[in-house]
Amino acid sequence: MPDIRTPWRAVAATFALNGVLLGSWASRIPAVMETHGLSEGRFGLLLLVMGVGALISFPLAGRLADRMGAVTVTHRLSWVYLLSLVLLALAPGPIWLAGAMLFFGMCHGSMDVTMNSWATEVEKHMGRSVMSSFHAMWSLGTGTGAAAGALATGLGLSVTTHFALAAIVFGAFFLWFAYIPWTSVTQPHDPDAPAFALPRGVLVLVGLMALASGAGEGAVADWSAVYLLKDIGATEARAALGFTVFSVVMVAMRLTVDRLVTWLGPVTVARASGLAAVAGLLLVILAPGLGVALAGFGLMGVGYAAVYPLAFSRAARDPDVPPGQAIASVATLGYSAILLAPPIIGFIAETASLRAAFTLLAGLSLLITLLAGVLRSE
Repeated sequence: MPDIRTPWRAVAATFALNGVLLGSWASRIPAVMETHGLSEGRFGLLLLVMGVGALISFPLAGRLADRMGAVTVTHRLSWVYLLSLVLLALAPGPIWLAGAMLFFGMCHGSMDVTMNSWATEVEKHMGRSVMSSFHAMWSLGTGTGAAAGALATGLGLSVTTHFALAAIVFGAFFLWFAYIPWTSVTQPHDPDAPAFALPRGVLVLVGLMALASGAGEGAVADWSAVYLLKDIGATEARAALGFTVFSVVMVAMRLTVDRLVTWLGPVTVARASGLAAVAGLLLVILAPGLGVALAGFGLMGVGYAAVYPLAFSRAARDPDVPPGQAIASVATLGYSAILLAPPIIGFIAETASLRAAFTLLAGLSLLITLLAGVLRSE
């Protein structure tokens, strides 16, 4: 009987594992807040700590992937990431929880860099665009983790029991697929490489595209429900539909993007993506009611779905920077936007309005179209 563990399935399983652990954590945030008596403000600071952990890990992970091989580092990080989920549940107090969240963020961020580096190797091996399908598996993983968390909550499982079971069950399933014979390309150690991964050369423009997409994704995740509730007048139950529609459309789009890239090329797909994101934001801004606003969030999902996969693929093909460092540098800008955009939008909303903040996002998203040419293969 032939082994069903192919290179594509191995990387797809790794992306799904990364997403399912994040989704598992997100599903039990209310329980964690209640256990430690945390207000929204204090927990927001802890989320910032988690984000900082991810940013710290990017350059370290990029260097390790280049020196030791992306597949080796990804496999090892997978085990540590599983442990970090359990540590979140075992934290006895807020200070310990902050440390556990910092560690969890570092594991999540570093694995994100190395698995994307491995994905570019498999994409090159397969000779066609498959990066977007891997990111679709990550999105499906987050949804699976969140659904499992809802089931665990319904069954009355404690956070500790839930996270331990999730680590064992999901880890055993996905890592069985992930372990295949594969030798990653390695790069010699560069003692002059910068300690913090910031893009340089044309990667600055690629990073700006990731930044524009990250800002939009962060805005929808944190502010879509507030906008639908206060500006559109939706009920609290329906206000949650904005992010739901955005997420579902993004997954569906990521499952088809690779075919579009093969057919039209990355530059054309990126240009169309930027225009779709801008059009979606304009629909949201000008929406007279819930239906039009939801259509706008769906169109934003169409627009942002392809940008991260295309940016990472281009970074890995850079002729001047090793793949791990290149992906880490682009990820730094993209994830910085996801981390920083929501509080900036909140400040703009307080001084002006959420519509004004979304208008600025539309201008930022236009950069995706204007800079799409940098994705052209060298």
